[in-house]
Amino acid sequence: MSDQDAWKWAAAAAALEEIEDGMTVGLGTGSTAKHFVDLLGEKVAGGWHVQGVPTSEATATQARGLDIPLPEFHEIDVINVTVDGADEFDSNLRLIKGGGGALLREKIIAGASQRMVVIADDSKEVETLGQFPLPIEVVPFGLPLSVTAIANAMHYVIGREVELKLRQQGEKAFITDGGHVIIDAHCEAIAEPEALAMALAGIPGVVDHGLFLGMAELVLVGGPEGVKRIGGIPARP
Repeated sequence: MSDQDAWKWAAAAAALEEIEDGMTVGLGTGSTAKHFVDLLGEKVAGGWHVQGVPTSEATATQARGLDIPLPEFHEIDVINVTVDGADEFDSNLRLIKGGGGALLREKIIAGASQRMVVIADDSKEVETLGQFPLPIEVVPFGLPLSVTAIANAMHYVIGREVELKLRQQGEKAFITDGGHVIIDAHCEAIAEPEALAMALAGIPGVVDHGLFLGMAELVLVGGPEGVKRIGGIPARP
């Protein structure tokens, strides 16, 4: 295991302290969230009674393989906490997510949860969001028109032209679990994430975007000196 992967695992392990037996837990997508799902599966094997709400088909497959119960949505009264990774986060707990292509489902589950706990290694902590390309999930119908509107919104908010790339999977466009495509916006720096989120949300054809603002309560950051807590409430004794 590389140092970076070990730090991801440490953050995931720390997130278990936020979980109690009997909870319904949103299960994130990505390499760090995968560690958490594995660790939660160990708790289930040891006798915990928790339910999982996966944010992607990949996570659902992983959870089923670990015998983590996955209720139907109509059976869920509350999602107590969602634990998920991030591609970037800043000191205000604003996130960029969607590098794994599951941003829409991730945002739906996080938005329906009482708490969102983010787990990451320390390479994901940034002063200003935007070095990681911002994923924007778009309906395939009328795609060139949507891309033009996105480009105009980016220019207006960021103040310059932004490179937009259709995400590929091999020789074909990457397709999300929802049947949409993703445009990755190479912003370099997003000085006003809230303004950009509002501009993108108003574009017909844009399903959602990877700016997660005001959603994370706690970020657990794994690094060479252990796991750092940013935000949230004090760790349980």
